[in-house]
Amino acid sequence: MSAAVGRFAPTPSGRLHLGNILCAMLAWLSARSQGGRILLRIEDVDVPRCPEANTRACLEDLAWLGFDWDGPTVFQRERTQAYEEALYRLGEMSLTYPCFCTRARLHPEAAPNLGDTQSVYPGTCRRLTFTERIAGQLSRRAATRLMVPDRDVTFTDGLQGTVTENLARDCGDFVLKRSDGLFGYQLACVVDDIDAGVTEVVRGRDILSATPRQIYLYECLGGQPPRYIHIPLLTSPDGRRLAKRDRDLGIPSLSKRYTPEDIFGMLAFACGLRGTPAAASLRELAAEFDWTRVHSEDARLPDTFIA
Repeated sequence: MSAAVGRFAPTPSGRLHLGNILCAMLAWLSARSQGGRILLRIEDVDVPRCPEANTRACLEDLAWLGFDWDGPTVFQRERTQAYEEALYRLGEMSLTYPCFCTRARLHPEAAPNLGDTQSVYPGTCRRLTFTERIAGQLSRRAATRLMVPDRDVTFTDGLQGTVTENLARDCGDFVLKRSDGLFGYQLACVVDDIDAGVTEVVRGRDILSATPRQIYLYECLGGQPPRYIHIPLLTSPDGRRLAKRDRDLGIPSLSKRYTPEDIFGMLAFACGLRGTPAAASLRELAAEFDWTRVHSEDARLPDTFIA
């Protein structure tokens, strides 16, 4: 049996916070405890939201914490050709179609930042006639959607157990390339994981619902889906989910008060790996790492840590 290949793939739309570090820590520990490799990928495919200054800050934070990675860092903004080739293959299999729907048309009462993965697409443009598609192309740039079958996709998550989603009913045809020319998260993520030979994906359980459609993309592209482990989200002591706007829980602020070992020890305690928040190095935690100790529910920061 070949050694595990894991990865940590942050989106540099802001500074890393403790929830991101928990994900990096567990992905790193899982791969290292199996004698495997751990890769770093910067998911900056949405270039306008991910300025290079944020990427530099992300890399600086990870270096200060002491993470080491196998192989060169991969940047999605440099992988456009790979995504184009995958999109072309899917088109050759007649699995894609142009979509001319505007966000206002799909979500007339929704907040402006509602994402494609948060709603079920009704298949409006899948049913367009040839003439209607030509008319659409003359009026605006099209997005590209993947046609999904009316079929259940079931997988067993390493922490969340059995998960089933009906692709047609629960998500609908989803975007692979946006109308502004940027590639969608689903396609970029799957293509990158296939090309890197990733066998284990550790990420927050807020992305759990995206997994069945990614498994379907693996099937379409002829890849082998990895083992998925969706970890608990880290919350503040009052139960609020952490976000990149929580600057007091970012590395620049925390590094003034704590060592990396302090942070890892606290995170190991919060997620259930250890019974106390005592400082611990990554190497120490890897030697005793066991997924059965990690909580499946949200992990709450202790009051003492952020006081």
